[in-house]
Amino acid sequence: MAEYDYDVLVIGAGPGGYVAAIRAAQLGLKTACAESRDTLGGTCLNVGCIPSKAMLHASEYFEAAAGGAMSDMGIEVSPRLDLDKMHGQRRDAVEGLTKGVAFLFKKNKIDWKNGHATFKDAHTVTIGEETVTAKNVVIATGSSVTPLPGVEVDNAKGVVVDSTGALELPKVPKKMVVIGGGVIGLELGSVWRRLGADVTVVEFLDQLLPGMDGDVRKEAGKIFKKQGMELKLSHKVTGCEVKGKKATLTVEPSQGGDAETIEADCVLVAIGRRPNTEGLGLDAIGLETNERGQVETDHAFRTAVDGVWAIGDVIPGPMLAHKAEDEGIAVAENIAGQTGIVNHDVIPSVVYTWPEIAGVGLTEEQAKERGEVKVGKFPMMANSRAKTNHEPDGFVKVVADAETDRVLGVWCIASVAGTMIAQAAQAMEFGATSEDIAYTCHAHPTHSEAVKEAAMAVTGKPIHI
Repeated sequence: MAEYDYDVLVIGAGPGGYVAAIRAAQLGLKTACAESRDTLGGTCLNVGCIPSKAMLHASEYFEAAAGGAMSDMGIEVSPRLDLDKMHGQRRDAVEGLTKGVAFLFKKNKIDWKNGHATFKDAHTVTIGEETVTAKNVVIATGSSVTPLPGVEVDNAKGVVVDSTGALELPKVPKKMVVIGGGVIGLELGSVWRRLGADVTVVEFLDQLLPGMDGDVRKEAGKIFKKQGMELKLSHKVTGCEVKGKKATLTVEPSQGGDAETIEADCVLVAIGRRPNTEGLGLDAIGLETNERGQVETDHAFRTAVDGVWAIGDVIPGPMLAHKAEDEGIAVAENIAGQTGIVNHDVIPSVVYTWPEIAGVGLTEEQAKERGEVKVGKFPMMANSRAKTNHEPDGFVKVVADAETDRVLGVWCIASVAGTMIAQAAQAMEFGATSEDIAYTCHAHPTHSEAVKEAAMAVTGKPIHI
């Protein structure tokens, strides 16, 4: 019988990788984790989810103090922006959380191998100057920013940046152009708009937030326009010229037409992300990627190569930290001989703008392709807590099967939509009907009562509208 250095080697220490390593160690497997960064946590903790939320939260306070909700409630203040300090609290949050993961590795006796990992064969991996063997290898290398031809990112200059560079801007740009109307572009564009930037979003499609429910996409566009963002929908960027501290973009209609130019102090390229599979040496183990550069797996996260598994952004599905975390737990349990399962039909997604936007399950459009549906909607302006908090924008929408009443999808725009969507996800995980939600007592006054009312609206019986 072959002898290995480790039972499990995880390549990548992002939300999927570090969770997989911790769960494997908890299950008694000798575990190592290879990570090329100097800190653990991957994109999410270092330059993604966590630091962006720190800036979003801080910028919300600034905007509220600068004449937003606080003024509406009789609180008059004149805020002064200390951007260096705002960046400092972001870095503190990142440092604390990445050190926390390092502590968990130490606590669970996981060996952290610092360096780039490359396969020599299915059970042998070089990490920097070291070579280790493992009975099972989990690919959890995450994703990176998708480049846009003709627009060269240079974060050091701070004129044309990606999501990482947009977190480190030393001053608020007067004019920012965001290329891409998806989650990342809208979140980071919102940060700098609140702090004083004039923001224009250029989106190839005719609406923002590809993949979300149609009603949500339309309402989001109205809200962002009301907040002062300029939206150039159905447009594409075909070129970018940088001179000094200014960029000039060439923009034209997606389907062709007359081009125009836009000058900006900062351009954020946020057209999506691509899986990190290059440089892993997959050819050495005979593992091919699909046309999108992803590693295909079965339901247990096994690849086509025995002993090699894959999770997170490198496999098909939404590129979300919480999806990767659940897959990390499941793959470790499957390696240990248990049954690890992830229900990919119930993966919530959240946009942390103001208000937040969240959804889980099928959009109304997707549901209708499968059969007859019933839909219930309830506006947040009719919700007592949202009303008293001066948060009237948004709604909750419940999509249910017309015959069985089973909930197929829930979509919402509300100040705390990211928290509200957890109830919907849990209800769907248990196969709830709209009636189940409608007849569940909700505390009053809460934003979540809008979920109950939307469920009641499925059968035409909402109370407060």
